[in-house]
Amino acid sequence: MITYTSDVSDLTEGDLAGFFAGWPQPPSAAQHLAVLRGSYRAVVARDDGRVAGFVNMISDGVLTAFVPWLEVLPEHQGRGIGAELVRRILAEGAHLYSIDLVCDEELRPYYERLGMTALTGMGVRNRAACG
Repeated sequence: MITYTSDVSDLTEGDLAGFFAGWPQPPSAAQHLAVLRGSYRAVVARDDGRVAGFVNMISDGVLTAFVPWLEVLPEHQGRGIGAELVRRILAEGAHLYSIDLVCDEELRPYYERLGMTALTGMGVRNRAACG
């Protein structure tokens, strides 16, 4: 059974194995844990205690937020976990003016089904910062 929590205080680096499949340079487990603990909000999905997915939000806490990561372990994908994580993180920021995220073009329909609108964005990636 999948359970969801916004409490990440009990997470350990070992709980976060297997994420970032296909990333050219994934963050280390220590970085991953620090990001979740340092986020404005984070929601974790657990399947019988094992972390199956997570989403996090960074924010000024007043008007704006950004959702940098949504990840579901490959063996748990296709079960609605990601959609539920997005619904929950958007609910956590419902009082804010804007919540933005950046995704690859093929993921636009996924986020549009969850009520998000396509925007134009720009970014820089420093893969050397991970690991």
